[in-house]
Order: sequence, then C-alpha cells, then structure tokens
Amino acid sequence: MTQPHAVWNLSGFGDEVDPDPTIQAAVLLALGASHIEVRSAWGTNVSELAPADVERLKAILDEKGLKVSAVASPIGKVDVTLPVEHEVARLRQIISVAQALETKYIRIFSFYRAEGQSQEDIRDAVMERMSALAEVAATAGVVLLHENEKGIFGDTPDRVLDIMETVNSPALRVAWDNANFVQVGVKPYTEGYAMLRPYLEYLQVKDAIAATGEVVPSGEGDGELDATIAALAADGYAGFASLEPHLASAHELGGYSGPVAFGVAARAFAGLAATNGVTLA
Repeated sequence: MTQPHAVWNLSGFGDEVDPDPTIQAAVLLALGASHIEVRSAWGTNVSELAPADVERLKAILDEKGLKVSAVASPIGKVDVTLPVEHEVARLRQIISVAQALETKYIRIFSFYRAEGQSQEDIRDAVMERMSALAEVAATAGVVLLHENEKGIFGDTPDRVLDIMETVNSPALRVAWDNANFVQVGVKPYTEGYAMLRPYLEYLQVKDAIAATGEVVPSGEGDGELDATIAALAADGYAGFASLEPHLASAHELGGYSGPVAFGVAARAFAGLAATNGVTLA
C-alpha cells in the first residue's frame, strides 16, 4: 500500500451537481467530500444571495456536516473598463457571505479586455483593480484566489505571476486550474508549475483535451494532472482539492455536470490521488 505523502480536503462546486443545496450536499458527502465550494444556491449566484438565504444555506450545510472551502464569486469576470468601485462594492457584499459561511477563501478573476485591445493594453487597469480588491480582502481577513480563466488577463502562467508579483499581497493567491491552462495552449505542469507554486494555495480539479478544449475527467486530457498531483504531494501541499468537472453543457451560472457525471469526475480524481499517495478527506 502506498504511504500517503499528504492529506487533502476534498471539495466541489455544489451547483454543478444540482441547484438545490440539499442535493448538492448529499452527493458531495456520498463521494467522500468534507467541504463544498459555493457558487450558487437555488439558482441564485452567491453575489446576489439575500442574507436570509445565506443563513438557510449555512443551516443546511451544518446539518449535513459539510464545511465551505471557498465562495466561488464572479468578481473580476467583467470588462476592465468598469470603474474600480464596481467590483470593490461587489466584493464587500461577497465578503459578508464568506464570513457567514465561515470560509476565508473567495475565488476571483482578473478582468476581460474590450474588443481590439491587447492584454498589455489593459495591464495597468487590471493591476489597479486587483490591488484595490486585495486591499479590501486583507482588511477583512479573507484571501482572494485568482483563477486562471480563459480570456481574462491572468489566463497564462506569466501573466498570473505578473499579477502576484505586482500586487504583492498575502490576501491574493492562486487557484490553480489545469484545464483552463490547457484551453489557452499551456502545458500546465511543464510551463507553469515551478513559476506559480510559491503562490498556489488552492487546487481546482478538471482536465481538458488540448486539440479541442473539451473538458474531461482527471487523467483523460492534456492537463498533466498526474504530474501536478505528484509534485504537490511531494511539496507538502495540504490544502483543498475542489472538483469542478464541467462535464455537461454549461448553464447561465457556470459549468454543470449533474450527479452522475460529477461522480465520474470524482472517482477519476480519487484514482489519480491514490496513485500519488494522496489521501482525500
């Protein structure tokens, strides 16, 4: 039997299972998760949940014994020409949700550019906004996790590193997504891991095929997940692994899988984790 190098907390995007948090929780628990990542509940994005609904969600999760790994916010998934205060105000609201759900992590993005603009054209505006968001987060005692989403400023390892070094705040860290890197032509482990590992604080689990961009279960694509998991285990990573399978057609709130496909994704990842001596808890 392989001696575990590490124990990682297993989480997942609940709304990829079902809009109903009760069903989300039941499926995640059945797959061995101890945590849930909250993006939406009852079809409402986390940025728009009323305080009473946040309380109701917390009560459901408490009853089931699930903790919240992160709030998956849409912050920064907007055009960079919007005023700085636009996303700062939304972040303040989402911080209140994160605090009510007793998590310190909030997933964010680094802005879209207008048609005809290059990434370099928007760099200064991006850094101004990311710095403002990090300052608010630091004051509130939360940590922002930048996801390398396709099409935003920080979609390649070098630009993610640019953000981390320029903002230079312990309140801004990396949510690593192998599949998203594949979709922008990057070999995640080969071309990004060593560069970003000092900032890597959260693992989002999905894989993708380079030729088509199609998202597939862990180990079935070109995301170098096996090498990434092995390296994280060897490095002593002891954080979250959050399942974000994206195995069915997307809905308006983001990726979707349904309970059956979510289970397929969970089992594929569990197999890779076990091979590399990682225990999921």
